Amino acid sequence: MPLLLLVAVLPIVLIALTPVILIQRYRVGTARRRARPSVATLNVVLMAFSAMCFLAGAAVTTVWVPNAFIGAVAGIAAGAGLGLVGLGLTRWEPTAATLHYTPNRLLVLVVTFIISGRLLYGLWRSWMVAKGGVYGAPMVLAFGVPESLAAGGMVIGYYFAFGVGVRRRIRKWRGSRA
Repeated sequence: MPLLLLVAVLPIVLIALTPVILIQRYRVGTARRRARPSVATLNVVLMAFSAMCFLAGAAVTTVWVPNAFIGAVAGIAAGAGLGLVGLGLTRWEPTAATLHYTPNRLLVLVVTFIISGRLLYGLWRSWMVAKGGVYGAPMVLAFGVPESLAAGGMVIGYYFAFGVGVRRRIRKWRGSRA
């Protein structure tokens, strides 16, 4: 019984907490951070692993949903480009002992809302198809899986490129101090 209650209540709680989660994601994403080499390296490694798993999942999804893999790859590529723009707009604060950085607020806001906006749009499209009395595969296709994978890939690509750039900037900063 408690497991059934958890399965029934958890989605409702997550939906209710979505605005709080988005606000917290924005606050954390725009915070001033100390550039630590170990954290930057770990971030790049984990994002690379995440990208590989994401692309593998998209490749398998292509069996049922056409263009899923293409959407995922396009999203990662677009996100990587956005990550490079983010690096250019990031405020760097080098001191004698540490390097700090603050990501661009507008870009963090855009990346945060890419996923939530795409998810809401997909749910709305699916709702409209279901409202017309069509269920099953057409409803899933109406959600726009390739486009949703592109949005997810954009976030992964952004954070991967941004992480690589932070790592390179740390190395450059360390070299200039020596």
